[in-house]
Amino acid sequence: MSNLTISDLHVTVETPEGPKQILRGVDLSINSGETHAIMGPNGSGKSTLAYSIAGHPKYEVTSGSVTLDGEEVLEMSVDERARAGLFLAMQYPVEVAGVSVSNFLRTAKTAIDGKAPALRHWVADVRESMDALRIDPSFAERNVNEGFSGGEKKRHEILQMELLKPTFAILDETDSGLDVDALRIVSEGVNRAKENTGLGVLLITHYTRILRYVKPDFVHVFVDGKVAEEGGPELAERLEAEGYDRFLAKA
Repeated sequence: MSNLTISDLHVTVETPEGPKQILRGVDLSINSGETHAIMGPNGSGKSTLAYSIAGHPKYEVTSGSVTLDGEEVLEMSVDERARAGLFLAMQYPVEVAGVSVSNFLRTAKTAIDGKAPALRHWVADVRESMDALRIDPSFAERNVNEGFSGGEKKRHEILQMELLKPTFAILDETDSGLDVDALRIVSEGVNRAKENTGLGVLLITHYTRILRYVKPDFVHVFVDGKVAEEGGPELAERLEAEGYDRFLAKA
């Protein structure tokens, strides 16, 4: 069993007015096979946590640690973090001009594993995952995310996750902008990856609708850059009914 541990994490971001502190001492531990939902109002630091773990240069970690099976993640480069088993599904996936989806996926898999996958098996795996995610086969020859709808971009993120087989996946508002059918398809992809690989999931969301499909083991409420409350799935239901007012009042 693998473990991702975040300890007393403090993070700032540079603004025109100077450095602004976003995370103010986050503690969180995730094991293989667990799903942790992070919920909270806008500006509470949820996405900052995701990008800080992934190594985005915009965010400066001023103190604290992030360890993966005892190894300090913050000392790794972005590509080293990916090879160690971390995956980030972005809230706003970027377009990559001139690079086809098929080339992108095989190049990424080669970089992660240190060797190119056997072509015949790889093609079959890609086709199977695309079929399960209702992705048209023609998308394999299109440039990454160019002309994709919001739902198509999100399904492509889950396609990457299924094929790259990370140890831990951070899903940053993967449900945003999805219609009912796309939400179900994306959620099924997350659940399938968990069942097949024992994936640990850190699911960042505003809403409980995705949690009806991807059942959380733990729910963490983020307010003002730190965890304000923790609980099980019942906490998400309470947030749906009551909102975040009681946390914001305290903050």
